[in-house]
Amino acid sequence: MTVRPRGAAGDWNPALYMKFVAERTRAARDLLAGVALTTARRVADLGCGPGNSAELLVARFAEAAIVGLDTSEAMLAHARERVPAARFVRQDIATWSPDAPLDLVFANAALQFLPDHEALLPRLFGFVAAGGLLAVQMPITLHEASHAAMRLVAAEGSWARRLAPIVHAQPVIAAFEDYYEWLAAAGAKVEVWTTTYVHALDGVAGVVDWFAGSGLRPFLDPLDETEREAFLSRYREAIEESYAPRADGKVLLPYPRLFIVARR
Repeated sequence: MTVRPRGAAGDWNPALYMKFVAERTRAARDLLAGVALTTARRVADLGCGPGNSAELLVARFAEAAIVGLDTSEAMLAHARERVPAARFVRQDIATWSPDAPLDLVFANAALQFLPDHEALLPRLFGFVAAGGLLAVQMPITLHEASHAAMRLVAAEGSWARRLAPIVHAQPVIAAFEDYYEWLAAAGAKVEVWTTTYVHALDGVAGVVDWFAGSGLRPFLDPLDETEREAFLSRYREAIEESYAPRADGKVLLPYPRLFIVARR
């Protein structure tokens, strides 16, 4: 059965997000593995969510002052309980600036929600101290069947007019060459790579739950409870055509991600 996206409208649901914490944390762990720092004194975890990435950062840099930023009070409350060694504050990445240069600016699955990457990433790199790093991971899923189905359902229901701005505002991750050029022009030594993870989920319902805790949120937030149920039902029907169960009942969800590490 699909898990309902419970919680205050417009806020994240930590319980639903954490249902797939092992899969979601794997990308954060892989991003951190690409961070070639032996020590760090000041670290920022942008879009920290429920604290799973901050937990990795604390384990790696026990001596560092680590601050996690998020706009969701529910996620921040979960993070504070999970990782008491870090500090967590409510802050929008788009308007954030630190009070001193940082050894590591870490952004795992967060910047895809923000526009104007040509300006955003060089701005974030500008907060990095000499010898420090900006490390970014973003899903590159706009053209995946899962996301095409979101836009299709949004355009066909009684909610189509309300959700039209959401459909048109869906962020587009740039080509990896663009990120390389933007950051190199800002003086960075840049590494970029992509990885496609394949998650074995519990049937089509598992795919719906995965996205109800992440990519579907912008579409679900403007709807009332009845409409959300209807949207999720139609979404499930739409993706059944693209994600056939395997012999053991699992559905394989390909999930490509872009990784960027920029050193000053």
